[in-house]
Amino acid sequence: MTTTERALLTESVHETLRELIFSGELAPGTPLSVPALASKLNVSRTPVREAVQQLIYEGIAVHTRNAGAKVDSLDAESLRAVFEVREVLDGLAAFNATANATHETVSQLNKMVQVQRELLESPPDQRRDSTLDLEFHTLIRETACNHPLSEALHRLDGQSHLYRSDMWSLELNRRIAVTEHARIVAAIESGDALGARTAASAHVAGLLVRTTRT
Repeated sequence: MTTTERALLTESVHETLRELIFSGELAPGTPLSVPALASKLNVSRTPVREAVQQLIYEGIAVHTRNAGAKVDSLDAESLRAVFEVREVLDGLAAFNATANATHETVSQLNKMVQVQRELLESPPDQRRDSTLDLEFHTLIRETACNHPLSEALHRLDGQSHLYRSDMWSLELNRRIAVTEHARIVAAIESGDALGARTAASAHVAGLLVRTTRT
């Protein structure tokens, strides 16, 4: 196996493990046994070991002495700290994306919002809706053209998924999120960078409240 092939396999295993964690199949506290995961995914132990190390770096997994790696957990206080940083960084991403967005980018964002709006008429699907939300924010972050910013937000997104809530299963929360997404896109489309930053920051702040609301 070439170095490139090995890197691609490790990335594939890493993404698979993230999906298993975010879907709840690998719940917080679940041991990340390299031999067991290698057998489950039908790959060698090396890419699994490297993928688990990457999860630890991202703050999604934690390594403890004598116990090995396990899926980390996030309480309400830790989630609040994560979202406080996200509020600032996602605002910055929207601000920068406004100047860089092409007509094609704006069209893509509008299409994403339209798909989310149409899905409001169908039953909620937590995995689907959270994935669409992440794709929307990822496009804005990529358009901002700031790699360190995108990397930081990628890690924060992963950590926030460790907090279990029914945010995406409630119809009101879904409708509010789509409305807030539309505000962000409208500001980007009109060239209002300050408005885009305000809308994006407000969206993240609102997400925190709705995620932790009992």
